[in-house]
Amino acid sequence: MNFWDERYRNSEYIYGTHPNVFFREELLKIPPGILFLPAEGEGRNALFALENNWNVEAIDSSMEAHKKTLKRCQKYASKLNYQVHNLEEFDYPHEKYDAISLIYVHFDSDLRTKIHSHIVSSLKPGGTLILEAFSKEQIEFSSGGPKSINKLYSLNEILEDFESLQVVYADVLKTNLKEGKHHHGEASVVRFVGKKSE
Repeated sequence: MNFWDERYRNSEYIYGTHPNVFFREELLKIPPGILFLPAEGEGRNALFALENNWNVEAIDSSMEAHKKTLKRCQKYASKLNYQVHNLEEFDYPHEKYDAISLIYVHFDSDLRTKIHSHIVSSLKPGGTLILEAFSKEQIEFSSGGPKSINKLYSLNEILEDFESLQVVYADVLKTNLKEGKHHHGEASVVRFVGKKSE
């Protein structure tokens, strides 16, 4: 059993049942269409999007997370396509999605740039990217996230990875997380919203 299957296998929703706050705020600004959620986990963001008339495609490496998401979202089964895949091996479609959201999706630097390039390619012209991740300053906090500085992000790294997108919003800030027991307490995060040119 992989790390994420082990983490997700019990009945508890380890990052809570509510959507990420930044994701929620930004998604409500966009007309519904097709949303892509890489590393979606237990479905908290997928369910919110489905409830707000989005069609959702999601992937995650954990079968346990997949099972929990399908159970939570069974009312919206016809609008949800959730597959079990590793993000580095997924066949990213070209210009398919109206929005893509990366919520605490962390990689080492080489893989990060590769995945982020796929993300840009998968956005439709006019599509929106919503990202929240732990900043490099998160290494000083115990509220969640990778313990390797190489898997934490600087704002400059994010701006470079998504330089082809029009910046709608970009910042590093401290926030108080209340997302289950694994994201809880004071944290330093990078937030980014970008839009692909028409």
